[in-house]
Amino acid sequence: MSYLSLEQELKNNAYPGRGIVIGRTPDGAHAVTAYFIMGRSENSRNRIFAEEGDGIRTQAFDPSKLEDPSLIIYAPVRVFGNDTIVTNGDQTDTIYEGLSNHLTFEQSLRSREFEPDAPNYTPRISGLLHVADGQFHYAMSILKSDQGDPASCLRYTFTYENPKAGEGRFIHTYMHDGNPLPSFEGEPKTVNISGSIDEFADMLWNSLNEDNKVSLFVRYIRIADGAFETRIINKNQ
Repeated sequence: MSYLSLEQELKNNAYPGRGIVIGRTPDGAHAVTAYFIMGRSENSRNRIFAEEGDGIRTQAFDPSKLEDPSLIIYAPVRVFGNDTIVTNGDQTDTIYEGLSNHLTFEQSLRSREFEPDAPNYTPRISGLLHVADGQFHYAMSILKSDQGDPASCLRYTFTYENPKAGEGRFIHTYMHDGNPLPSFEGEPKTVNISGSIDEFADMLWNSLNEDNKVSLFVRYIRIADGAFETRIINKNQ
């Protein structure tokens, strides 16, 4: 099977918005996830990722310049037991609370829709990695408007059982730059996963548009025992 080059997917798109990658290392030993944010406005670019417990949270790099925190300050990554939640908004908390109340990933997101940022109506993208007993599977979700119509929410969930080594899926918020920004279409893209955590993180960061990239999170989770390594890169230091 041929995979899209994740490097080229990023280099050839100046503004994919926010993106989630989930997959498995070529040796099959680690589950992989990455999350990046980009920004066009000063408010969106004024952010960093900071570790918070086993997860991360976005923070204002310069608090004096923070305008509207409602859609840019949130916890993109949280861990619930053997599950790692990765999203592009505060639905991370919705999923965490749903899991704690014995709801599934998909059921937890039933209470949410796309972001209320007309005219873009940015999709909410989410991922859930489950690593336990030497096994790994994952799911991805996108909640989006029906071609920009806020009266209709489209809900898609994709599940991947025992994913192949060296294979991943990539989903992002926007097809490309534009006004309004066009929402992602279709299934998550099948991409290649390769390299050590540092090599993978460097490839992602160096492939994102220099003007628009803001922050990157990468985590490798050892499938045998759930131990993980994390890398965070922030444009604002």
